[in-house]
Amino acid sequence: MEKAYKLLAIQEGISNKRAKELIDRGLVYVADKKVKIARAELPDDTLFRVEKPADISIIYQDDKIVAVNKPAFIESIDIEFAIDGAELLHRLDRETSGVLLLVRDDEFKKRAIDEFRKRRVKKEYIAWVEGVVYEEMLIDLPIHTVKRGSSAYSKIDKKRGKEAISRVYPDEVQGKKSRVRIEIDTGRTHQIRLHLSHMGYPIVGDEKYGSVTQAKRQLLHAKSIELFGKKYEAPIPNDILRYK
Repeated sequence: MEKAYKLLAIQEGISNKRAKELIDRGLVYVADKKVKIARAELPDDTLFRVEKPADISIIYQDDKIVAVNKPAFIESIDIEFAIDGAELLHRLDRETSGVLLLVRDDEFKKRAIDEFRKRRVKKEYIAWVEGVVYEEMLIDLPIHTVKRGSSAYSKIDKKRGKEAISRVYPDEVQGKKSRVRIEIDTGRTHQIRLHLSHMGYPIVGDEKYGSVTQAKRQLLHAKSIELFGKKYEAPIPNDILRYK
């Protein structure tokens, strides 16, 4: 028996530090089960599978804004570091794919932030959820977020929570899973994940908020953002386009 990250380092021919990072980022599997604890003791003959994030692609750019199709398993801040002279306008969770906006101009940034604050930015997401969704839902439940270090956890809290509004529209049903489209008026931490879970429809693969279905990631995709009348759209990835 040996620690998972050490076995992975030997198998992949990489450093222990790099192996631990891969496990912490949720990219390492044994068969179809994700390795969650880098220091977990595993048999010496364990065979790992490492998922490779897709390449970052630029949807649109000019001297003021950059729209990126963020792959799953890449931190938003890593994209900021990768694009010279650009600063994040907002963030997506590590496992969430889709449209991410960065800015290159301070004045444009101020105006854009004001659009977010005034709720004039249109955001549309696609997700697979557990359960059968037949009807549209308006979810208006306040969210309180507790942050500890680099992690965060949100919950519904009518006393301390901030206003959060999500609109959910059914798209497709496969067995006991549904693909839904979500529009959000606010952008609270983990808003979509928490709202759907609270209504009894956790996002597939989102174990943090109640999913019991194993998946390579939480099946949530930021399909489009409309800012100042211009719409930026990211193609729906195969794992969400065709859920199996």
